[in-house]
Amino acid sequence: MKYVDEFRDGGLARGLAATIAAEAEPGRTYRLMEFCGGHTHAIARYGLEDLLPQAVRLIHGPGCPVCVLPVERIDAAIALARRPGITLCSYGDLLRVPGSGGTSLLKAKAAGADVRMVYSTLDAVAIAQREPERTVVFLAIGFETTTPASAVALEQAEAAGLGNFALICNHVLTPPAMRAILAGADGLAADLDGVIGPAHVSTVIGAEAYDFCAAEFATPLVVAGFEPLDLLQAVLMLVRQINRGEARIETQYRRAVTPGGNRKAQALVERWFEPRGAFAWRGLGSLPASGLKLRPAFARFDAEARFDLAPRPVADPPACECGAILRGRKRPEECRLFGTGCTPDHPVGACMVSAEGACAARWSYGRFRAAPAGQAVPA
Repeated sequence: MKYVDEFRDGGLARGLAATIAAEAEPGRTYRLMEFCGGHTHAIARYGLEDLLPQAVRLIHGPGCPVCVLPVERIDAAIALARRPGITLCSYGDLLRVPGSGGTSLLKAKAAGADVRMVYSTLDAVAIAQREPERTVVFLAIGFETTTPASAVALEQAEAAGLGNFALICNHVLTPPAMRAILAGADGLAADLDGVIGPAHVSTVIGAEAYDFCAAEFATPLVVAGFEPLDLLQAVLMLVRQINRGEARIETQYRRAVTPGGNRKAQALVERWFEPRGAFAWRGLGSLPASGLKLRPAFARFDAEARFDLAPRPVADPPACECGAILRGRKRPEECRLFGTGCTPDHPVGACMVSAEGACAARWSYGRFRAAPAGQAVPA
């Protein structure tokens, strides 16, 4: 077993697609939202939408953490990076996200700010150890998947007695965003028939974290893996639930996801972080208890408190439809900037920056181009 090729078998994929088409009830539409940026990328890469019958529509959700970070938080990070004595570290795609006025952390670096790309939170801790004369700030971002890594960095900084390490916490939580969309709050997409649950997030929080989808909204959810056969099987599982009038939480990705998740990672996050009263999401607005912050006992590591950072709301570029795309209201190609004024080389919106962004995924694999029904566009 190679554990990869088997999940990319074209013959099996066509067979699953044929089964989905056969079981889709005539005259019915199945609106399924994937909440994972990795799923969005895989759907575009393997042309899964082209394999599915027209009755099944995949809707891209707010599953890219870089995409949902609002402009004002980028602006606050840029302002901090420009201060003397500050070294700001973060992941590469976040450095390219445009702030207000088209600036970015990468452009701030070009203008002289000490901004560094790292591959791990522990890289930032190592920099703080090597350069005690600098204050090293890690710009943390991500869903429940990457939050434990930030907690590990804080643990190591505490153990090493580092007084020159701090963190800007932009970690967000999946269930509150999912609840807001299913509830149709503030114009968010509510007319969904089912949800493809995230993969990596679910390895941490477990499938039981989505019980509210069925209990409160009568919406079925299937946690799926990243490979094409994973996603097609998840779609088939959802179609079958919908046909039977059921609303249950199922796990297709059983080789990695358990009902309760990773308890050790959950305990580590619980030690360092607590929910914010509310957190602003690009496209979704301010959602209650949807973001994390450092606990007051660890204020010495909290860059927002330490440097009095106060992000001020900033509107997205007026022609950019990133917010509507994240809400599931529009597809990337429905934005008039898509592929013209906004490309991966010259992004206007965050959805075109990250590889997990819906716009970048569809542009990179040419999925915005028309193709005959049932025929995948070559990647």
